Amino acid sequence: MIEDLFELERLAYGTSPIHRLDARVKLLVTFGAIIALVAYPVHSSIYHVSLIFALLLGLLLAISRVPLRSFIKRVLVILPFGLSILLFQLLFPPVAFPTTTVLADLPFGLTLTAEALSKASMIGVRFVLCIGFIVLLSSTTRIQDLLVGARRLGFPSEFTLILGMMTRYLFVFGQLFLRVRNALSTRCFDPFDRSLPYRYRIRQLGNTIGMVFIRSYEQGERTYMAMLCRGYGKDAFLFVPKKPLARSEWGALLACMVVVIGCPLAIHALSV
Repeated sequence: MIEDLFELERLAYGTSPIHRLDARVKLLVTFGAIIALVAYPVHSSIYHVSLIFALLLGLLLAISRVPLRSFIKRVLVILPFGLSILLFQLLFPPVAFPTTTVLADLPFGLTLTAEALSKASMIGVRFVLCIGFIVLLSSTTRIQDLLVGARRLGFPSEFTLILGMMTRYLFVFGQLFLRVRNALSTRCFDPFDRSLPYRYRIRQLGNTIGMVFIRSYEQGERTYMAMLCRGYGKDAFLFVPKKPLARSEWGALLACMVVVIGCPLAIHALSV
């Protein structure tokens, strides 16, 4: 998992046209796609909208040249959180349906209905596409560019400053964790080695976790003192110079927003 963090930042340093796009364009397209998918009414036409959004996502993914395997792997890591929501939607629908068609009787008095299955599938399609757009954004945009783009869009300077500190320290924590893990490996300690006593492995893992947190705390103190020496305080802010969008970036933004906004409105108007 920690190695994936560094791999994600490495992918963001690509040279494709999507990587070279201004972060503001990618942020607006991503937020627009998420808002359009979430705000679309619960109707069977959501599948047509999802198909168009999936084609748009596939086109952007192909242009960005992000490895498909890495993209799918990152989407699958987040999917369990969505599957838990879908499971509750299937077994415990928050809103009672006026008519129900029972598909199967489950243990503990639970039933699976066609209406709950249909609604859960609509939610699942939206969830997967939203996650796909977010993963594509994070895979094609450097963290610093995201912060600068968010600031240029009008995000509060306090928000971007705190987020920047958090993301930078995340990589410091990742490097610290790798050093501790390599130190354990050189001492031939494997927490999954069944030949070692179970209690011994648990005790060593507890000591390791405690060591990581203590070193992280000490590193945080050193980082904070260094920031104070460089003028950081409550009035500090992230200075971002103004930068107009190029014509090509305006064209890409308009083309994507036509699909993101126009297609759901047109499909909804035809389905009513």
